[in-house]
Amino acid sequence: MIIIIYPILKEINEELHSVFKKINEDTVEEVLSYILKAPQMFVAGVGRSGYMMRAFAMRLMHAKLNVFVIGDTETPGAKKGDLLILGSGSGETESLKAYASKAKKLGLNIITITSFPDSTLGKISNVRLHIPAPTPKSKKTSKQVSIQPMANLFEQSLLIFSDALSMKVMEAKNLNSNEMFSRHANLE
Repeated sequence: MIIIIYPILKEINEELHSVFKKINEDTVEEVLSYILKAPQMFVAGVGRSGYMMRAFAMRLMHAKLNVFVIGDTETPGAKKGDLLILGSGSGETESLKAYASKAKKLGLNIITITSFPDSTLGKISNVRLHIPAPTPKSKKTSKQVSIQPMANLFEQSLLIFSDALSMKVMEAKNLNSNEMFSRHANLE
């Protein structure tokens, strides 16, 4: 039998490794600090990045944090001192820029996870976490290359990074997997 998928999976794995080793650990510590101190958190992203941010919100909820996805009907009002976490490859998504502008006016802290730390969202944020993965808008500026189409590498990196960050939250809150699972949906 000829294995046809393994070489692609191996290259994707190597791309992910290349991205992760470039993430600034000091910035990760700063992000973790904001997350652990926030009374409430709001997360947002658009498209596939939005799905990754929803997964991140779920993990933070499992870690007993007050986290909401912007646009969901049960999302409460934000207050000064709360935290907005945005995931955007380009850092220029119009709806996310509107959320960030409103959040600033309300006194929220803002974290943006992006490929473009010097983007509009990056500049308005308290913390900008750079995931150096290419997106369609970064072809001329990114040194990282990918065999994958569009922003796949960014979105994969966002999901895996946020899962790893969730594990750091678990560690900081001294939680184990069973405690996390006790908050898993059980009406389905």
